Amino acid sequence: MADHTAEPRITLHPHTRRVRIFDGDMLIADTCQAIELRERGYPPRHYLPRADVNISKFSISSTVTHCPFKGDTTYYSLPDIADVAWSYERPIDEMTAIAGRLAFDAEKVTELVE
Repeated sequence: MADHTAEPRITLHPHTRRVRIFDGDMLIADTCQAIELRERGYPPRHYLPRADVNISKFSISSTVTHCPFKGDTTYYSLPDIADVAWSYERPIDEMTAIAGRLAFDAEKVTELVE
């Protein structure tokens, strides 16, 4: 059996596939500049540039979490969905590529990757 302990816990994979995020029929994000973050034990997440998210639809949540491998999060809510997205505004040094980008909870919105 392979020893997976030598694999990094988190890997980042920039790509140019189109990623779109929908709340029902409403398009809330559309980009070809996502970074896919793969973390052991979690599903892959796409971190989208803030410029490609309709941020005017969101409010900042009071929810705060800390990840020892990424840093402190800022959460965002839509009027009908709490804590639907998050961002690491000032991540740890190894994760600066995702700074300010938003990731979405795929159980609360529809994410299409083409």
